[in-house]
Amino acid sequence: MRKTLLWILAVIITLAAAVYQRMTGPTYDYRGKVEIGGTEIKFKLPRSAENMKDCEVSVEVPVQDIVGTVGYKRYKTEDPWTEIPMERQNGKLVAFLRKQPMAGKLAYTVLLLKGEKKISLTGADPIIIRFKGVVPMVVLIPHVLIMFLAMLFSTRAGLAALDRKSNPRKLALWAAALLFVGGFILGPLVQHFGFGPYWTGFPLGFDLTDNKTLIAMIGWIIAVIAGRKGKPARGWVLAAAILLLIVYSIPHSLLGSELDYSKLNPPIK
Repeated sequence: MRKTLLWILAVIITLAAAVYQRMTGPTYDYRGKVEIGGTEIKFKLPRSAENMKDCEVSVEVPVQDIVGTVGYKRYKTEDPWTEIPMERQNGKLVAFLRKQPMAGKLAYTVLLLKGEKKISLTGADPIIIRFKGVVPMVVLIPHVLIMFLAMLFSTRAGLAALDRKSNPRKLALWAAALLFVGGFILGPLVQHFGFGPYWTGFPLGFDLTDNKTLIAMIGWIIAVIAGRKGKPARGWVLAAAILLLIVYSIPHSLLGSELDYSKLNPPIK
């Protein structure tokens, strides 16, 4: 019964961390609501898109006399802003952002107008959207699942480390093995299909997702070594579990891969 309760607690902690990560970060949809001319409009604007086609930006606007425009430019370039009118389709205002190469980014704004009234859905600053390649489901699903299990076993090992009646050794081995498979075998494959390189963390770059996975892996390697010959190594296991929880809570794709348009040869627009 005690072990069951600890597993339930581990699942709750892991799900809470996953939900938090899902609700944060620079790639998840930008959501909000505004009021213009007495009409409340809820919206969801993309911040990530696959580069197989132009990205649709749409806002549900049932009021006919409200129109919209989208402005965009390549991120961190001196390009002039391109403005396009949004077309009305089935109760929505719709425009399309031109697709970009892997890791290419666009800055864009969405403006709604009703008579002389106007309001920016994107606020004072533009939204940044990043384009990525298509990651096969046969790679993406196992990656997500195994990383979740790594976090689950890590949390459960940390709870076992707090229990003097338990030896967290086996759970620690599972956590380390799952983290290695999910983060260092499947993770680089996801990175490759999405953005080209297999690894953009230390020492090759500053990708925070890669670097935080590396830091967590080092923590678990130390914990596993400290627990050799069956020793519980409770302090090291607990430290590794806390480290992974902290790492897992950092928004996904923060400081992720980013195309430098100035280095393209020939340059594209």
